Amino acid sequence: MQAYTYVEKGKFALLEKPKPVLLHERDAIVKVTLTSICSSDLHIKHGSVPRAVPGITVGHEMVGVVESVGSAVTHVKPGDRVTVNVETFCGECFFCKKGFVNNCTDENGGWALGCRIDGGQTEYVRVPFADQGLNKIPDGVTDRQALLVGDVLATGFWAARISEITAEDTVLILGAGPTGICTLLCVMLKQPKRIIVCEKDESRVRFINKHYPEVLTVSPDECLNFVRTNSDHGGADVVLEVAGAESTFRLAWECARPNAIVTVVALYDKAQVLPLPDMYGKNLTFKTGGVDGCNCEETLHLIAEGKLDTEPLITHTYPLSRIEEAYDLFENKRDGVIKVAVECQSID
Repeated sequence: MQAYTYVEKGKFALLEKPKPVLLHERDAIVKVTLTSICSSDLHIKHGSVPRAVPGITVGHEMVGVVESVGSAVTHVKPGDRVTVNVETFCGECFFCKKGFVNNCTDENGGWALGCRIDGGQTEYVRVPFADQGLNKIPDGVTDRQALLVGDVLATGFWAARISEITAEDTVLILGAGPTGICTLLCVMLKQPKRIIVCEKDESRVRFINKHYPEVLTVSPDECLNFVRTNSDHGGADVVLEVAGAESTFRLAWECARPNAIVTVVALYDKAQVLPLPDMYGKNLTFKTGGVDGCNCEETLHLIAEGKLDTEPLITHTYPLSRIEEAYDLFENKRDGVIKVAVECQSID
């Protein structure tokens, strides 16, 4: 089978590999129908993920059909269409039982697929802890509708959940990339009084204005004054930082009103600084973390009910044989790309 592989720093390649087999009673083999490219894949390519193992198949956003299951996997069966969680988690340790699955203490827990073990930019993938990390896709929900459930949509859902959003709030979202838009969709479920999205890319601003006209948009240069003008208490009640730049990290706490919540969703390439003397008296609550992807079943039901729709984010589709072209498009942000779907099964 073909598998897009992390060869060495700066180099991915489409290589021939053997089809995976079950190694544990909690494993499943999934025939990948559709996968996607994430910015985290680019971080691996450029050497920014030290724990990534050369030789692994990359990719952690995928859906497919169950091919086979270990003896301990009972909630899915061969033939079931499933989403695959970005994280592998045991479901049994202290953190898993609390719902903090990204902190799973098992040696195989956390971000393993497409980082430490073979991932999903291929034809078949072995999924550890499949009894935890696979969710059946409801009838009537397409693979494209479900593709983002296990990673970027799970991130947005987690972020909106912990941000304690109320109906009276003005919510500011910094960044309108794929994760930012998924965060926006999940914030919209909370029905706050006002949502503002700050984004510098004009094509993404147009995307927001077209698909979500009730959302206010602003550029980073004008953001601080705009938020102060368009909020009830001199700043946003809740800020979600999804852009991941030094300037947006500072903008997040500057745009927040006193006693607001600032949720840091983004990843950063270097350490950020909190200038505490400048922040004195704001009494902000910061929330940080990772993807606690334990709500995938709920998000799938919301998709089935028509309350969540991430399919418009998939702007381009390529076959697996042309995945290098897909990466080039995504990395260089050409042609208005937001997310790229990669079809992993050849059509005979």
